[in-house]
Amino acid sequence: MTPLGRALAERIKAEGPLSVEAYMDACNAYYYATRDPLGAGGDFTTAPEIHQMFGEIVGAALADVWTRAGKPENAIYVELGPGRGTLANDALRVLRRAGFDGEVHLVETSNTLRETQAKLLPDAEFHTSLLTLPPGRPLLLAANEFFDALPVRQFVADVERRVEWIGGHFAFDRDGEVRETSPAREEVAAEIAKQLNVRGGAAIIIDYGHDRSRAIGDTLQAVRGHAYALPLEQPGEQDLTAHVDFAALAEAVRKGGAAASRVASQGTWLETLGIAARAMALAAKNPQDTEAIAAARRRLCDEEEMGRLFKVMAIRAPEWPEVAGLEP
Repeated sequence: MTPLGRALAERIKAEGPLSVEAYMDACNAYYYATRDPLGAGGDFTTAPEIHQMFGEIVGAALADVWTRAGKPENAIYVELGPGRGTLANDALRVLRRAGFDGEVHLVETSNTLRETQAKLLPDAEFHTSLLTLPPGRPLLLAANEFFDALPVRQFVADVERRVEWIGGHFAFDRDGEVRETSPAREEVAAEIAKQLNVRGGAAIIIDYGHDRSRAIGDTLQAVRGHAYALPLEQPGEQDLTAHVDFAALAEAVRKGGAAASRVASQGTWLETLGIAARAMALAAKNPQDTEAIAAARRRLCDEEEMGRLFKVMAIRAPEWPEVAGLEP
């Protein structure tokens, strides 16, 4: 029994079964607060950790939309759930070359990860939500594998699914065809939209999921040690995620007053924005890394790797231009 598992078992005994949303929220809050989950020694590897090309493409897209918006001098770079800071570091390298000199603001609740991010980005300012960002500044925002870790609600036959403590283990209180929603995700998407609508700016959202809402489907999963695990085992010691419903995010964005782009697969978007040319340039400068660079590109772009499952969507203020590669 994990420390969080004991606490959740006592909570269920006192309060009754927990919703899947409450269980997932408690598990991920504990998980991210107590470790750096990334890399070979962690539980999973995100796209920015695979190769610098990923962050450079994100930075190039943000630099391009910032330039076409007239290069507002007071714009700031913002990232939600910035991991080790690798994406921000790579994206900002490209943004700086384009003339962007804005501040860096990271929305991160884990003190453990903040320490790692601060080493790489010593000038960054930290926030626990979007609500404390400095007012009046246009946003150049990135969120990679952020929404998938926000909690989902599950329903079976229109009754909310819950987690029980039975016979010394956790179990779902009902089985059957599952329908998922995520008010937590939609709330964040709507807040991004409201901020952009007031401030100006653009956001790039990258995550794994589907571009159309699905009526049925249980996508809750756990990852530990780079392998899939059972979501109700080892609470707080493994990463819990669920597929992102990009159609629901887009609807929340529109209600928040901003514009949502079409959704593209990660592989198609990266190829459209020139990852092949970037890979060739890097290989020419570092011939000893040619195969590693090619392998990283395949992992990021190939359909059987991350290319198809991961999706990209942009959010923008109505008066800002479209993000490259996501135009209608």
